[in-house]
Amino acid sequence: MAYLWSGGCVALGSVALATSFALGSPSSAQAQAAYGSYIGAGPSFGLSGGDNNQSETSGSFAVRYKLLRAPLSIRTQVLVGSTGTAVVPTLSYDYPLDWQTDLYIGAGASVVRGGNTPIGNKSSFVIQPGVDYVMPYSRWVLYGNAIISFDGYENNGGAGFSIQGGAGLRF
Repeated sequence: MAYLWSGGCVALGSVALATSFALGSPSSAQAQAAYGSYIGAGPSFGLSGGDNNQSETSGSFAVRYKLLRAPLSIRTQVLVGSTGTAVVPTLSYDYPLDWQTDLYIGAGASVVRGGNTPIGNKSSFVIQPGVDYVMPYSRWVLYGNAIISFDGYENNGGAGFSIQGGAGLRF
């Protein structure tokens, strides 16, 4: 009799638990920003002529630190060329398109050392739109962005514009 009573309690408890899961208020599914911070590398191509009317090409290193509770990321890109280096820290707002893809827009500054870089030859305010794509079932991220530096050139005060792309490893 004790066995039957304990089996009935287990069965009743299981039914109650299943009912609470079934009747609980469901939350709507929403896409979350692509998860994870990453470090990556790729090329950078300057599209504006600047002071000497020549576009610059360089290597690019990128770091993204994803703030987990907010749709924000701290990003830094380092553009390393033959005549100059630019460090571009930004704070970005991340907008998820799906579980693997983010669009983002960032604002920050460029700190230029040396000569010409793909975004100019002097420090300035920058806007950085871009996209991150997390490769399924891996730790790899593909990214691409543009950097627009306002008043990025010393002599003519023109805007610098470059495009970067690359692959990163999430951590």
